[in-house]
Amino acid sequence: MAELHVLRDGYVREGDELRVGSTVGFVRDGEALIVIDPGMVTGPDAILDPLAALGVAAADITDVVVSHHHPDHTLNVAWFLNARVHDFQAIYVRDVWIERAAEGFHVSPGVRLIETPGHTPQDITTLVTTDGGVVGFTHLWWAAGGPVEDPYTHDAGVLHANRARVLGLASEIVPGHGPRFVPDANTPR
Repeated sequence: MAELHVLRDGYVREGDELRVGSTVGFVRDGEALIVIDPGMVTGPDAILDPLAALGVAAADITDVVVSHHHPDHTLNVAWFLNARVHDFQAIYVRDVWIERAAEGFHVSPGVRLIETPGHTPQDITTLVTTDGGVVGFTHLWWAAGGPVEDPYTHDAGVLHANRARVLGLASEIVPGHGPRFVPDANTPR
């Protein structure tokens, strides 16, 4: 089973200036060392220090998954020079572009991608099989409370349908900008 760590809980804070940080994940699944959504954070130490505490250097990362192409989720992909990068349509290795659909693609035996448009038309969810169940890294929710209606969605019906899909597959959610949570009756559908 895969070992999962949240390196950094994301956030969205409005005030005198908008501050946005992505939730950043790390999965160890056999030989695969996977970082999910290494986007905007306060500095390199916010991602690299928690990795180091797990005995992992940036150069050791084998794969990076980006849930979608907004800068707050992609900005720091370049820190992981040896990694294959996965998105909704391809795998990128240095200057090689390998087209493939994300739906059902296994990054490793316990890590699978599914296509879940909602926040953007190109969103994917990373499903991680752990000893505790399946955990979904997704931007279908910003945080446990939603928002109920994503103000950036291209299609609210698609967003809600994909939330239902993910809730049928995952027992825990790691949202785009907040701490992981176990869905309950109050989770926006």
